[in-house]
Amino acid sequence: MLELDHIAVLGGTLAQAVAHVESALGLSMGPGGRHARYGTHNRLIGLAPEVYLEAIAIDPEAPAPPDARWFGLDSFEGPARLDKWIARVPDIDAAIAALPMAGRRVDLERDGLRWSMAVPDGGALPFDGMFPALIQWHVDSPPGQSLPPTGLTLERLTVAHPEAAALEAALAPHLNAPLVRFEAAPQPGLTARLSGPNGALSL
Repeated sequence: MLELDHIAVLGGTLAQAVAHVESALGLSMGPGGRHARYGTHNRLIGLAPEVYLEAIAIDPEAPAPPDARWFGLDSFEGPARLDKWIARVPDIDAAIAALPMAGRRVDLERDGLRWSMAVPDGGALPFDGMFPALIQWHVDSPPGQSLPPTGLTLERLTVAHPEAAALEAALAPHLNAPLVRFEAAPQPGLTARLSGPNGALSL
C-alpha cells in the first residue's frame, strides 16, 4: 500500500523554496543534504503525524546528472510552491509493477539514509506532476520518524487536477492515505492544510 511519506516545495533555488516554507509556517527549516545522483539539494522540517516537508531545488554547485532530474526539476519555473507529494511503499518493485507509470527504480543514499525511488525516464511525474513519487526506505528510522517535532500537524493534502477522478481511480486500489483528498480543478496543484500552536496554516 501507498502511505503518505512527505510533501515537497520546489523552487528555482533552494533559498527561494526555504523562504516560501518559512514564510508560510513561521518556523525555520532544519538542515538537509545533497543528492549527487540528481544534482539537487534540500532542507527538511518534521510534521505530525510522522510525515515531513522538504524544500528542494537544483544544486548549482553539482555537476549535471546523466539523465533528467527527479520531480521534473529541469523544467520547473515560476515561484516556489508546494509541488510534489511522495508516497512510501513497503516494496518498490511490487509498487512499480502495479503502477508502472511511476517510473523505474533508482537506489539512492546520503548521510546515512538509504532509499529507493521510482523516477520516470523524463523526470516528470504523470498527471502534470500530481502523481505521487514512490519511495521505499531502507533505514529503521526514516526522516518522518527521526526529525525533531515542530508542533505542526498536517491535517489535509488536497491534490487538484482537471482529471482528478482518473488519478484517484488509478491510485485507489493501492492508496492508504486518509489525509489526501482529490479535487477536480482547472489547474493542477497541491494545497496543504496544517495546524500549529498559532492556529491553522496553509501551504
